[in-house]
Amino acid sequence: MPIEILMPALSPTMTEGNLAKWLKHEGDEVHSGDVLAEIETDKATMEVEAVDDGRIGKLLVPEGAQGVKVNQPIALLLGEDEDSSALAKFAGPGSAPAVPAAPAPPADREIAQPSETAPPLTVGNGHDGRIFASPLARRMAQQAGLDLATISGSGPQGRIVKSDIEATLTAVRAPAAESAPPPTAPAAARATAQPIEPISATILSKERVIALVGNLPYTERPLNAMRRVIARRLTESKQTVPHFYLTIDCEIDELLSSRKELNAKSDSYRISVNDFVIRAAALALRQVPAANASWSDEAILQWDTVDIAVAVALDDGLITPIVKQADRKGLATIANETKDLAARARAGKLKLEEFQGGTFSISNLGMFGVRDFAAVINPPHGGILAVGAGEQRPVVKNGALAVATVMSCTLSCDHRAVDGAVGAKFLAGFKKLVEDPLTMLL
Repeated sequence: MPIEILMPALSPTMTEGNLAKWLKHEGDEVHSGDVLAEIETDKATMEVEAVDDGRIGKLLVPEGAQGVKVNQPIALLLGEDEDSSALAKFAGPGSAPAVPAAPAPPADREIAQPSETAPPLTVGNGHDGRIFASPLARRMAQQAGLDLATISGSGPQGRIVKSDIEATLTAVRAPAAESAPPPTAPAAARATAQPIEPISATILSKERVIALVGNLPYTERPLNAMRRVIARRLTESKQTVPHFYLTIDCEIDELLSSRKELNAKSDSYRISVNDFVIRAAALALRQVPAANASWSDEAILQWDTVDIAVAVALDDGLITPIVKQADRKGLATIANETKDLAARARAGKLKLEEFQGGTFSISNLGMFGVRDFAAVINPPHGGILAVGAGEQRPVVKNGALAVATVMSCTLSCDHRAVDGAVGAKFLAGFKKLVEDPLTMLL
């Protein structure tokens, strides 16, 4: 019996991936440990190794296929003494070839049904506990907060389609509409003149966005796996995590002077302001361990190690490589490590453990001249520090007006895990370290 090679789960949050490239082809001999393919996840392109020995009998998923589900068969491996005739006998679940993702249909039109001569769709609710619905119907149900298990499908073999979601929404809204007072004449006139629903009440399909904007010219940038995951995770963060924000101003003239002196002492490192920020944040978290925490439904998890995830901008998204145990590393070590992590992040060569996890995040936009901003928390982290540009500002020293280089930093906290006083203590410790950088060298 041929062995199924499955789409692996390369990260805890991965549900699907893109098959970027096959490195083995049909007929090739394969040994355990050989690299079979390159898989593009939501964060990086990673290599998949063979587990068993054999010969590639059939590639089920073509090179370049997008949205391949985790655990879906992507190839069949023939074992010793097996030939291609074993493929004809193979009837394992999910062994049908996958095809590259087709362009999404217009949101105002349901997916076209197959013709009578086309092979039947393998759909039908109630089999193996699965719920079959069109992609559009799934998006509409998710947006409206509907449970697909409670909806009867009218499509082929019970498939849930757009009209089923619309009918359910109509039924849900009808009682509220009956109990509402009749609209005034001007309101009725406005409803007639503007039939488009509020943006928050419907799916923002491409066609709807274009219609709302006014059919202006545009350039389409296709969504890759990373951008989709960023959109999903940050939407969930803002909807489910109660953010609050604390801002503090740090004078960094002493820090800039220390940085200049340290960089002049050796060519083996190049310390940046951000390296000082990472070191100061790590030490402040060690001083205020309650800020180094995450929320769970059972308990607040206070982490024993300080692992700082540092946001790195990519051409098509964002990734957060991790400086592990940053509180135990010197500035030169942090500088060299962050430089290496950032370079490999932009090349898509990070290992899974180098960007999955962390206990706290830092996002620095100071190099772009941004004065201050508030960052969105990256769950399950309890906080993220947004760092602005250092700029000369008027300050009062000893009752007299003076000029200092000031850097504004805003802490976003998950109020379930980190209270205001805890966040304030962390920022106070962070400010003291930044303004007295020699204490970071001890």
